[in-house]
Amino acid sequence: MFPKSGRRLPPGPNGFTQETYAEMISRALVSDIGSSHLAAKSVMQWTGASERSARHWLHGDYGPGGLHLILLARNSRAVTRAILHLADRDSLELGIEISAARASLMRAAAIVDALTGQNPS
Repeated sequence: MFPKSGRRLPPGPNGFTQETYAEMISRALVSDIGSSHLAAKSVMQWTGASERSARHWLHGDYGPGGLHLILLARNSRAVTRAILHLADRDSLELGIEISAARASLMRAAAIVDALTGQNPS
């Protein structure tokens, strides 16, 4: 139920608020790309958002919505981790990391086989 006055939603069942969300996305972005003017330009390029929006997201004033959040997660592993944490799905991150490691090992093995002239069995 919405509060009768004010513009902010009450905390959700897990205690997260709009401010918590914005701060976590901000920290994730800053850890990946910093907080400089060039960081804002990167966020703009990734999402197609305005510079003002990108600066708000980087400073934690507001959090990105829907499509912009997905586009940020596509380009930033830290944002993806933050989303998984906020969704209480931290265990999925381990699966993603294991899958990425497996793919890297398979590529490395294929390169070694190609350089040594061996055919995989």
